[in-house]
Amino acid sequence: MLEKIKARADIIGSKSYPGIRGKALFYQTDRGVIVAVEVKGLPTGITCQEPIYAFHIHEGDKCTGNDQDLFANVKTHYNPRGCNHPYHAGDMPPLFSNDGYALLIYVTNRFTVKEIIGRTVVIHDMPDDFTTQPSGNAGEKIACGVITRI
Repeated sequence: MLEKIKARADIIGSKSYPGIRGKALFYQTDRGVIVAVEVKGLPTGITCQEPIYAFHIHEGDKCTGNDQDLFANVKTHYNPRGCNHPYHAGDMPPLFSNDGYALLIYVTNRFTVKEIIGRTVVIHDMPDDFTTQPSGNAGEKIACGVITRI
């Protein structure tokens, strides 16, 4: 059963990846949060090597940064319980590119919608290895969106 609290992040690519556009929707239910993500314009790979992209919620509230890291202000993974990676609340399943398009829908009880409003979602250019601390060796941040209540 869907409840009233919902949130959305409009995802846009960095200056190096201006074609990336997407949205992440978050719906609070009595079983957890339904997360639905749709992204277009992801960089494409070659046959048998279509890219896989790490996807996380980060602590920061802005998709801004500096010359070395265009999204530096997203800060670290959202991790209110101080867990090791990949057990941060903000560690989410990867995005599997399908000719530059990705769709992800899953349910989680690692956070509530209320807890993540004002935080950011980030797409990285590499898959998360689910091992390396603190963030899975996920590479460059290539797209970002701020989570807002709807």
